[in-house]
Formats: sequence, C-alpha cells, structure tokens
Amino acid sequence: MINTDHHTPGLRRIIIFLAATVLFVAVLLFLPEEIGWSERATISIMLYGLILWAFAPVPIGLTSIIVLVLLMLLRPVGIETVLSGFSSPAVFLIIGGMMMAIGVNETPLIKRMTFSLLATMGSTSKGIYIGVGLLNQIQAFFIPATAVRASLMMPVLDGIIREADIKRDSNFNKLLYISTAFGISISGVAVLTAAIGNILTVELLRLYVGVSISYLEWFIYTAPIWILLTVAIMFILWKMYTPRERSFDTLQQEMKKKNEEIGKLTTGEMKCIFILIATILIWLTESWHGYHPTFGALFAVMMMALPVVGFVEWQKLLKINFGIVLLIGATLSLGYSLIESGAVDLLEVLVSPQVIVDVFSNPWLAIPITVLISHIYHLGVTNVSTAVITLLPVLISLSAQSGQDPVVISVLSAVTLLLGFILVVETMPNVVVHSTGRVEQQDFLLPGIVSTVASIIIITGVAYLYWPLIGFWP
Repeated sequence: MINTDHHTPGLRRIIIFLAATVLFVAVLLFLPEEIGWSERATISIMLYGLILWAFAPVPIGLTSIIVLVLLMLLRPVGIETVLSGFSSPAVFLIIGGMMMAIGVNETPLIKRMTFSLLATMGSTSKGIYIGVGLLNQIQAFFIPATAVRASLMMPVLDGIIREADIKRDSNFNKLLYISTAFGISISGVAVLTAAIGNILTVELLRLYVGVSISYLEWFIYTAPIWILLTVAIMFILWKMYTPRERSFDTLQQEMKKKNEEIGKLTTGEMKCIFILIATILIWLTESWHGYHPTFGALFAVMMMALPVVGFVEWQKLLKINFGIVLLIGATLSLGYSLIESGAVDLLEVLVSPQVIVDVFSNPWLAIPITVLISHIYHLGVTNVSTAVITLLPVLISLSAQSGQDPVVISVLSAVTLLLGFILVVETMPNVVVHSTGRVEQQDFLLPGIVSTVASIIIITGVAYLYWPLIGFWP
C-alpha cells in the first residue's frame, strides 16, 4: 500500500504554485487597460512573489530567483534596477552577520555562557527558565539574525531536556521551547542588527524618505518596548505553563562540571570577545563616525579570519545561508522596481482612500491602528522580510498623505512585524523550535493570542508615553 501522507505536502505545494501562477497571469493580462505595462508587470510580479514567499511552495531562495527572472524577462524596469537590491548595504550587513555567527559558533563561547548561567541559576525550574531567557536576549547583541540564534539555542535546550529527564508532554518542556521561540523574536526588537526586518526598515526609510536611523537611535527608540515585552511575555508563559516544582540539583552540578571541563578562556574566545566588543562599539558610535553598520559587520568578519589576529578558517565562514541573501536582495530589488516603474504610486491610490487617510490623520488613532494592521498582516504574510518590504511602503505613503511622521509609523510597524506569536510559520524562531518535534501548533495558540494582546498594549503605551519624552513623537 502506498503511504499517501508523504505525497500530500508535495501535492499541496504544486496546487499553491499553480494557483499563484494563474493569479500572476490573470493580473498581468486583466488589469485595466489604462495601467501601463511597467506598472502592470511589476504589480503582477510583486503579487506572485508575495504568495510564493508567504506559502513557500518552493524554497524562498528559488522564489527570489523567480522574481528576478520575471523582472528581467518582462522588462518593466532596466537590468540595473532589477539587480540594484544586491548593491544595498543591507545585503552585506546580513552576509556579515551570518559570517559573524559562524565565527562565534567556532568557539566554546556560547557553551560557556550557557553552562555558566545554568550552573548559577539552574537549581530550580524558575532559575533555569530565567537563565535560558537571559541567554536568548544576550545573544542578540553579537549574533545577528533570529534564525541563527534559534538554531544555536536548540542544542542548549536539548541538553537541559536530556540531563533533567524532562518529558515531551510536560509543561516545563513547552515552557522552555515556546519561551525560546518568543524570546528570540523579542530579542531583535532593540538591536538594529539583530533582525533582518530592522535592517530592511532602515533601508526602506533611506530609500523612500531619505532618513537614516543609526544603531544607537534605534536602541533608544525601542529599548523600553524590548524590556517590557521580555518581562511581560516571560510572565505570561510562566503562568500558562507553570511547571511542577522539583529540584534540579543534578542538572546544576552537571552544568558546573561541564563549565569546569571547558577550562579557562581560550585564545580564540578572547579574540572573539575583543572583536565583538569592538564591533558593537562601532555600531553604537555610528552617529559620531558616520560608518554604516555594514562596516562593523564586515570588519568583524575580516578580523575573525585574518592570520594572527583571527581565530577561524576563512572557508568555514563561507558556509552561510545563501537563500537569505537572495531573499534580501530580491525583495529590495522589487522595492526599487516598484518605485522606478511607478507601480508604487498606483498602489498608494488603491490602498489609501480618503476615509482611511482621515482616520490616520489622528495620531492617537494612527499608532494603535498601525500596530494592529501589522499584526493582522503578519498572520497572512508570514515571512517577516516580505511583510516589511510590502507593508512599509504603503504605510510610509499613508503617513505622508495624512501628516504623520513616516519614521515613527515605520518603526512601529517594523517592531510589530518581528513578533509572530500565534502561528508557527510567522517567525523563523517558531519554525526552528517547532521542527524539533517538542511542541505543536496548538501549544502556541493560546499563549500566542495573549502575548499578541500584551504586545499591542506595550508598543502602543511606549509610543504614547515614552516617545514624546525623547522627542520622537509627535
């Protein structure tokens, strides 16, 4: 008998791909005749890419290639515009970030931090929970990209589960894995380089508005959101998945033993720490020296691989996820193409009727509406990069028409789009955690809904109460 379970996902992907292709052709052929070829073709390609990125019937890197090929084939813009996204600093910042993560992972630094935290705090369920939560947040400062941080945390959680003999259906199991998924998404809020969505937002603001936000400025704007979200979500998850009280003395002793076995800081670790500190200082002082964060990331990679001062082989640093590079480059190229072809002006008219502009003109309504729209949009467009690249130009246009500050609205939306709590597919940390088989979609649902409500209150509250104090709004 043939096991059809293995064929169903493949059939589903084929159906999605064919449906998206039919929609692409229909939009291309049947948009009103007064819409020119450049706008028509670009909008068709944008919708096609949006569906393929969101539902992933083919790998995201392949979708990126499809988008680029169609832009070249249909020629709504010149070849220079089609490939312009790959000349963006954002692409090289992502490349540098992924290479930095590989370099750090070549040292025992993450293991040392893990063992030290758990050796100190690992005697109780709450101590382990807080220790893992702190580790999730600390990594954001020197490991760019949420997917990389989530992947680095899985061996840590596996070790805790194994050493403490935690059952798959226990509350503590769900607490550790779901809090890691949510915590890593939250960890990207305040650190500009810690999430692809942040980097894309800054690039879009530079492109559409001509405004640059530095690493330090982003941190100042969003730090209270980050801190409040971390505390609130950890509290919510603890209350929903409160584990049975038990002693973890054996685990704590094991962590102490492993920490001792690692021994003193190695030369590679000391070099790594020095390079990371230097990189963070470069990022923090951008407003003084004017160097883009890409400089800091590539500087770190250079130092990690150079003879004598470095600590990792160059060939190892090259093993990055090239699909992510293609995604960032293609989405930015699509953004440039929307502008160049005039399609973005057409989209602004379609999505900004006067009644919406009038409501958005009230800043006290614009802020919660932006947060709510971003959350809802992210449920449909689950890929964060795709959501940012398609929603922000609309919000920037709407801000300009209604008299709101597009920078404020963009930062609000970008931060919100990082927070996918309800569906597994909303964020890469959720996907990575779910792929372990230790938690299911239903384990995310209720805590995800409550956490989403909490995030709406926190983000809106910070915008109302804190941003006026620092002159960011209104």
